[in-house]
Order: sequence, then structure tokens, then C-alpha cells
Amino acid sequence: MFERPYRQRLEADLARWQAEGVITPAISEAIRNSLPPLGAGINIPVVVAIVGGLLVAAAFLAFVAANWTMIARVLRFAVLLAGIAGAYGTGAWFARAGRPVLADLGASVGTIVFGAAIALVGQMYHLGDDFAVGMLLWAAGALVAAALTGSRGAFAVALAAGSLWTGAHVFNAADVPHLPFVPFWMLGAVLALAWNSRVAAHLVALAALAWWCAAATGLPQNPSIIADGAALLLGAGLLLENAPSDALRSFGVTLCSYGAFALAALAAFAAAMSDDFRTAHMSPLGWAVGCGFAGMILAFAAAAVGRRVGPILAGISIVLVLVDADGWLRLTTGEPWLTYALYLAAMLFLVVSGMLDGARPRAIAGWLGLAAVIASVTWAVKGSLLRRSIFLAAAGAVAIALAMLLGRLLPKESRP
Repeated sequence: MFERPYRQRLEADLARWQAEGVITPAISEAIRNSLPPLGAGINIPVVVAIVGGLLVAAAFLAFVAANWTMIARVLRFAVLLAGIAGAYGTGAWFARAGRPVLADLGASVGTIVFGAAIALVGQMYHLGDDFAVGMLLWAAGALVAAALTGSRGAFAVALAAGSLWTGAHVFNAADVPHLPFVPFWMLGAVLALAWNSRVAAHLVALAALAWWCAAATGLPQNPSIIADGAALLLGAGLLLENAPSDALRSFGVTLCSYGAFALAALAAFAAAMSDDFRTAHMSPLGWAVGCGFAGMILAFAAAAVGRRVGPILAGISIVLVLVDADGWLRLTTGEPWLTYALYLAAMLFLVVSGMLDGARPRAIAGWLGLAAVIASVTWAVKGSLLRRSIFLAAAGAVAIALAMLLGRLLPKESRP
């Protein structure tokens, strides 16, 4: 709430209210004094310093790699340790100097050098050629560094390395679902909640989507896994929005937004590829279907806890997507009119849900999904274009009739 764009809007509103006589100068100043101080921003010198730090780190790694064979083993190991210690030492110096952004950069560079050291040491001592184990070691070390230093950059490196670790297991060993990633992700989520950081929450949500995408890629022709994951993120986020803690509510908003966008993307993709999905003979996976069902239950539970209509509509949107994605009701002959109708209705419910709750990302996700589904229906390769135009016209007529009905049932807004 207390971010720079909000402060800029607040300053403009205070000046306007004071000019219009709504508030006095004393009240305006009291409002300003009640706000906590803004954190240090990233100015041009800081940006240049960040670029310089990254270039120095790249130069260090390139120099070590170029002279790797000419350096004795003990000296090689000492050089790597010196690089890690130098990066973290520089970060500590910047932290004591009150430069948090540059301190974060130092910890991030140290974490990156640590990952490079793992690969170089493994090559130097001919350790087992196991990419997944190396990624796990890097992810664990980066997560520890992030917890000790509070570095968001190190946290990003940890989640990226963890995603590579789970991806390696999925692709090399067909380990689907790769459950060991779940406790690692939960540790990251706990750290993001402890920091109450929006950046960390975004990184955690992205890591969750990466896990679901890796699981879907590891099982060809099973995009329904992404739908189940999106449903779980959306439902869990909706429930967390009713939590008493500000950190939990903020985390829930972030998860909800990513779940909504993932659900919209899957709806558009499934609508475009509906003919291929029907002939692929996909068999839904029990664990994934259970996650999707849990997301639906969580959405309706959020509506009951918060006594809001928005989560109910979001839950209905989840149901409509899963009905087709998980094969609850799928026709194998003729054109996929039912599929199109389900996804159009799902995206419409998602838009209305976001508007009722004042959740702009959820509404934007619904609008984007709606536009993409309409485009998929219009420009599908197979089928009659005339029939599609009739279908779209009928869907538009139903939407207009629904709008007229809602206009009569819902109370009109007060007018001046």
C-alpha cells in the first residue's frame, strides 16, 4: 500500500482536496506525517553500479574459466572461495553503508559465483555427473544465503535453481510429480511471508507455475495438469485473502493473480487445440485432478468465509475450465461447441469476479482469456466458418440478454 506510485497519487489527491476546501492544510500535513518513510529507491547511479557489479562478476568467471587448466587445483579452489567471500564481503560493506540495493547485489553475485563454483569443482575433481544434484546443492545454498542476508536476488537465484532441479528430475527420470520440490517451495513461501515482500511473493508464485508446467511437459499431451495447478493457486489465493495477517492477505492476492492468468492462458490454449485434445485419448491423473478439485473447494470456502460473491464466480470459472480440461464432459465427435461455450462462460465469470472484488489483475486475466478464446473460435483451422459465426452471434446474444437481466436485478448506482 505504501509504495511510491501510491504516494504520488495521494499527494495529488491531498493537493486537490486542499484546493477544493475539503480538508485543511493541517489535516493534509497530519496525513503525510502518519505515513511511514519510503524505502530507498533505485536511481541512475545505483543502476550503473548494478551493471558494473554484474560485469565484474562476469569478468571474474570468464578469467577463471580461461585460465582454468593452468591453475593448480588448490589454487583454483582458493580462487573460487575468494570470489564468493569477496562478493558477500562487498555486500556486507554496502549494507553497513546503508546501501541496501547494492548490498542485495553483492549477495546475489556471491550466490551466482557459488553456483559456478559447484560446476567447476565437480569438473575439477571428476565428481558424479548429476545435473539435478548440482542444482539442488545450488538451490539449497542460495536459499540459506537469502535467509541470512535478506537478499531478494539470492532468493530469485534459489527458486530458479530449484526449478531447474525439479525440471531435471522430470525430464531425465520421468519423476512426475516431483514431490521433493514441494517442501523446498514451502520454505521459500515461509521466507516470503516472513519478509512480507511483494517481490518474493511473485517469485514464489512463478516457481509454483514452473513446477506445474514441468509436470505437464513431463507427461506429453496432458495440459490439464496446468489447469489443475492454476485452479489450486487461484483457490488458495482467494482463501488467503481473508486471512487476518497483512502478509498472508498480500501473498494470497499474488497467488490469486497468477492462478487467474494461468487459468486464462490454459483456456485459450485448450480452445485453440480442442480438436487435437479430443483425439489424444488423455487420461486425467488422480493427483492433479485432486489438486484442481481442492482449488475449487478453496474458492467456495473463501466465498463462505468472506461472504463475497466474487469468489463464488471464480469457483464457477474453475469448475467450467476443469469440466473440459480434466475430461469430466468431453464429446469426441462433431465440432467442439460445448468446449467453446464452457471456456467463454468461464472467462466471463472470471471477469465479473474480479470486478466485484475490485481485483484488477483477475479481471484483466479474464478479459485476456475471453479475447483469446474468441480469437481461437474465430480462426480455428478446422470446421465451418459460417457455423462459428453463428455460434459467436448466439453467444453474444446470450451475453446481451444476461446483461439486461442483471441490469434489472442489480440496484442502480446512485447518480448526482
